[in-house]
Amino acid sequence: MEPATVYIADKDHYDKVLSKVSKIRSTLWIATADIKDLHVSSGTDSVPFLGEIASLISKGKQVRLMHAKEPGPVFREDFDKYPVLIHGLERALCPRIHFKLMIFDFKEVYIGSANLTGAGIGMKSQRMRNFEAGILSSDTALVDAAAEHFDSVWRGVCCKNCGRRKYCPDPIE
Repeated sequence: MEPATVYIADKDHYDKVLSKVSKIRSTLWIATADIKDLHVSSGTDSVPFLGEIASLISKGKQVRLMHAKEPGPVFREDFDKYPVLIHGLERALCPRIHFKLMIFDFKEVYIGSANLTGAGIGMKSQRMRNFEAGILSSDTALVDAAAEHFDSVWRGVCCKNCGRRKYCPDPIE
């Protein structure tokens, strides 16, 4: 039996965390400070991560994405390739987000340093990727705490009294 909590370093972010995305049964929540074009392996090719998200949404899965700043132009081009994302991807922008979380079906959570970028959690080569660290856990208390933290930001609990409100283009509340 695999331990309830495992340490994730460097390339394991792609191999052991990002690989779980396509296997979700109902719900995926992602929080990241930075988001750029990110690709995943598909057979002998690579495809935009947004294609995988679009596939999940097309199958009726719920995907929430919170991030701190608007993504770059390549991400936007990839986004436009998948029309289901326009209304199907639940997305929130909050300039205070710096945490990195991925919550899989409320059964497992990744908590760590990796942004949703190629060099962070994506399929960059060992020589090009960031040094990242995190944990992957199925510990119920940890999953529940991470989900509650994510959801409180998602619901805009802190928006009313936020000291960075003037930098927020669209308060969540």
